[in-house]
Amino acid sequence: MFARFAAHALLGLGALFAGAAAAADEFRLGLPVRCTPGADCFIQNYVDRDPGPGWRDYACGHLAYDGHLGTDFRVASLAQMDQGVEVLASAPGRVVAVRDGEPDVAVGERGRATVLGREAGNGVRIDHGDGWETQYSHLRRSSVRVRAGQRVNEGEVLGLIGLSGHTEFPHLDFVVRRSGRILDPFSPPSADSTLPEALALGDAQCADGPSASMLWHEELREALRYRPSAVLIAGFAPEAADRGKAQRGEYQPARIGRDARALVFWIEAAGMRRGDIEWLELRAPGGASLAQRVTTLEGNLAVRFSFVGRNRSAAAWPAGVYRARYRLMRDQLAVLEREVEIDLR
Repeated sequence: MFARFAAHALLGLGALFAGAAAAADEFRLGLPVRCTPGADCFIQNYVDRDPGPGWRDYACGHLAYDGHLGTDFRVASLAQMDQGVEVLASAPGRVVAVRDGEPDVAVGERGRATVLGREAGNGVRIDHGDGWETQYSHLRRSSVRVRAGQRVNEGEVLGLIGLSGHTEFPHLDFVVRRSGRILDPFSPPSADSTLPEALALGDAQCADGPSASMLWHEELREALRYRPSAVLIAGFAPEAADRGKAQRGEYQPARIGRDARALVFWIEAAGMRRGDIEWLELRAPGGASLAQRVTTLEGNLAVRFSFVGRNRSAAAWPAGVYRARYRLMRDQLAVLEREVEIDLR
């Protein structure tokens, strides 16, 4: 139920407001975040196209959860969020509702009761005319730069990606409505469809990329192509790696020396599926394997944090470049690979 609250719980969701006319065949969306999808931001969840208790995204994949009604553009880490990633108006229109002041704290730490009625956190809602509306949720506290009644242009900064409301990771939850009806911007249903049937998707309709009827500008097609999995962050630690420290950017290579009590390679990836085989290896400067881990995943996972390493057994680590490699195998194909290195001098 959370996703439906999050999509509707911003402010004043009553009758739609009138605005500049925008015909259905003319309405197009720009990217609502200032980042490069697949490089420094990723789509973690799409609109749930299964009207039943299960879930599937528009490509019939697993990047969604039951009842999710938006598109989640996530940044890789809390450290990246702290640097500031701008949220942008996806089309011209008039701001009709805003909220600010909610803290950037994961709901697991705050507790669900603290966000009741404010599941969307800080956010902005824009009326684009002709029944079109977009909503931008989970913005960073004190970052909202617009006010109700203000006219905005496409690409105008609304605020920053945050961690407010009912969420566990820093992201923008982007929702599109037409006359109060949720639409999937990657593959919108026909104009005469109604929820929940409007979101129903059969196997024959699965797509590898945005459909011909997508709401995004055509030039965004390649940038927004479907990516079922992604490496978020990776690096080294002088200890058994802690996900919180990695997310906050506390494992800086310059702080890891030859006297580190351990050398650990860590990585966080998104979009894991049951049966995937995850392989991590750490190698010494001469190429010898220091540590290796192979794991077959037992279930679908939105995000997984893994690490492998070795404790120091001598007075100091031998000087040189240590290399680590990550590979995710799916149906005997490598769907993710990442190599990183650290120079210990």
